[in-house]
Amino acid sequence: MFKFVVIYYRVDDDALLEDFYSSTHMVLTEQLPGLRRFEVSRIISQPFGASRFHLMVEAYFDNEVAWLAAQRSEAGAALMNALKPWAEERLIAWFYADSFDEQK
Repeated sequence: MFKFVVIYYRVDDDALLEDFYSSTHMVLTEQLPGLRRFEVSRIISQPFGASRFHLMVEAYFDNEVAWLAAQRSEAGAALMNALKPWAEERLIAWFYADSFDEQK
């Protein structure tokens, strides 16, 4: 599988992040064609203390081709445009990844 991951950094006003996530990020992601799974993690802590991260959002697709098609859709373009200022302000980290299960 192929996934698009967004990690929100912790800021003084977590409500601002939560509002953007729930009113924009989640809404647009759920509209992406070819979306197979959508997973959200609220980051509680890291070993030995507080984490600098607040939220991780993972959107799964069958493969990179499916993601690229989703990104070119109306919802995909709107999502990328909505996230871009957050990335430019270093409020999020975003990346693509191949996701797979290890065989034992």
